[in-house]
Amino acid sequence: MADLSQLRIGLVGTASMLVTEERLATHVGSGNVPVFASPMLIAVMEAAAVDCLDGYMPAEHQSLGVHLDVTHSAPTPIGLTVTATATVKAVDGRKITFDVSATDGIDRIGSGVHTRIIVDTPRFMARIAAKSLPRH
Repeated sequence: MADLSQLRIGLVGTASMLVTEERLATHVGSGNVPVFASPMLIAVMEAAAVDCLDGYMPAEHQSLGVHLDVTHSAPTPIGLTVTATATVKAVDGRKITFDVSATDGIDRIGSGVHTRIIVDTPRFMARIAAKSLPRH
């Protein structure tokens, strides 16, 4: 199991994403209005959580997002930058829970809770390889 002894409640990570054509709801298929897409909001929130864990992962371990409960509460037009923040709110063995929020520099556009699990990378990749084998 990963040794996450230095990981503490209150640690913060951030990530930013420029709202471009490729990140609009109309482009990713999540809506018909040309605003920052909810799937992209989730992606930047997950990136903030990954940033928070950076430097705390033992060798050959990584974190995987396993749960998100997010509200996307305000629209963001093309050209603005969305910045997400993830704050560790609980550490339970390999399970890390974060409070997440995002702003576009004008409004708070989303918030919620995100959970990640720490996994042994070689073991995880072996599971993927086994699942990729042809089935008869």
